[in-house]
Amino acid sequence: MRSSLLAGLCLLLVSGAAHAAAPEPTVVELDSGRIRGQTEAAVTTFSGIRYARPPVGPLRWKEPVRAEPWAGVADATKPGEQCTQTEAGKQVGAEDCLFVNVTVPAKRSGKRLPVMVWLHGGGFTTGSGAAYDARRLAAKGGVMVVTVNYRLGAFGYLGLPGLAGSGTFGLADQLEALRWTKRNAAAFGGDAGNVTLFGESAGGMSTCALLTSPAARGLADRAIIQSGSCMLEWVSGTYLPIPGMPTFTPYVPLKANHATGLEAARKLGCPAGRELQCLRDKPAAALMPVNESFSSSLAYGTPLLPGEPAEALRRGRFLKIPVLSGGTRDEGNGFVSGAAQAGFPVTAENYPQLMKGAFGKHAEAAMKKYPLSAYRSPALAWATVASDRAWACPTLWADREMAEHTRVYAYEFADEKAPNIGRVPAGFPPGAQHASELPYLFDLGGHPWDDFTGGQWRLADQMIAAWTSFARTGRPTGWPAFTGERAVSLKPADQGGLGPVDLDRAHRCGFWSGTLFWRETLG
Repeated sequence: MRSSLLAGLCLLLVSGAAHAAAPEPTVVELDSGRIRGQTEAAVTTFSGIRYARPPVGPLRWKEPVRAEPWAGVADATKPGEQCTQTEAGKQVGAEDCLFVNVTVPAKRSGKRLPVMVWLHGGGFTTGSGAAYDARRLAAKGGVMVVTVNYRLGAFGYLGLPGLAGSGTFGLADQLEALRWTKRNAAAFGGDAGNVTLFGESAGGMSTCALLTSPAARGLADRAIIQSGSCMLEWVSGTYLPIPGMPTFTPYVPLKANHATGLEAARKLGCPAGRELQCLRDKPAAALMPVNESFSSSLAYGTPLLPGEPAEALRRGRFLKIPVLSGGTRDEGNGFVSGAAQAGFPVTAENYPQLMKGAFGKHAEAAMKKYPLSAYRSPALAWATVASDRAWACPTLWADREMAEHTRVYAYEFADEKAPNIGRVPAGFPPGAQHASELPYLFDLGGHPWDDFTGGQWRLADQMIAAWTSFARTGRPTGWPAFTGERAVSLKPADQGGLGPVDLDRAHRCGFWSGTLFWRETLG
């Protein structure tokens, strides 16, 4: 249910970027062989480049294996298959999906380009690298952009007792894509010594997790985490206002990952003791009924992720590289609206029950902080609770932990008239909902957002300038470093433009912090 509603927010992130007429062929030589891309207007693109062998047959639920060399010139003008997933209730994609796409400016100086490696979101169960058209980002920012496919759902995060790599196959793919980038960046004019890893939602959570992975050491020089803090925690009902919705985080202990895998095998009729072989023998389509069970199954206590990522931040056990971190002001709006469309509306009658289910003995105090009388509707009140408690405050707390050890820049995307990317229906303000910053950086589905105002285009240019100057130098031009409270608010000029925002005050984080809520929310 969680990932299916999240997938609904990503309906517009479809692959198949349109290309200009009569592009010029461009050939480069990689460590595995030559590829042919195409140059059009301001950029050169290379699509569907294989970075690892197909993870099929005996390689299903194995760590990725470096791609084999090929003879001749491989075509790189069309995206490869997206990884197996469900779209509108139907299986799409393929297991043979470990591809990257590269975009670089067509005209550049002799200097090596900063490299930006993008990990897409989609609840760890949907999405693809090709859905994010990086032509505008590469051309305006003067950077090399690599977008990555990684295994999803059961294929990326299954775990079973005795299965090496349990719960981290998708993470291993991301690491292999980074290694591929390091080896091949120079072929595209990129600087292998200046690689920024960035991602949003599940991609941001993966980026943050990789900061805590010893295996990532030396593979990334900077990181941008968009709506994906290591300390995100969805207390019951704050992800979706559904009765009985458990508290969860993006990461789980290995034992819990194994339990999910065993239950999935049981549901699919696999005999005890033979789960792995039974599952390997099944076609991809037979695994789809349990695919969404692995939307929150990235496992720690593993070789790639030794510790729980939030605890790793608290202990300073992460890569000490510059970090740009933030989210959207109204993260919860799209989720609450999506739940209502699925038959789970927030009402004046169930609002107190949601508070009680989420915050237990502290529900009354929370009700006083978020009284229904202060909001246009009960749904908007609960969306604000979710935005603050589940998203904004954990992001702030994580930024504070990281800032104790490295340079951090914090932002909050706050365009209240941002594109309605989650297709929130009329009557509920979309606001700066989850993922609404993405059209400012990428052309989703291969085309610019068609109803941006002039002010929003200016904001998009400012964001691209900030993201790419950070990639180039480790500092977004003109931004102050984060010191514990204030972030840069990103809004069009007619809403105030770029300026400081006190995140602690704006999201009532003082109320939510400390042992009262952070340590014993359900006490």
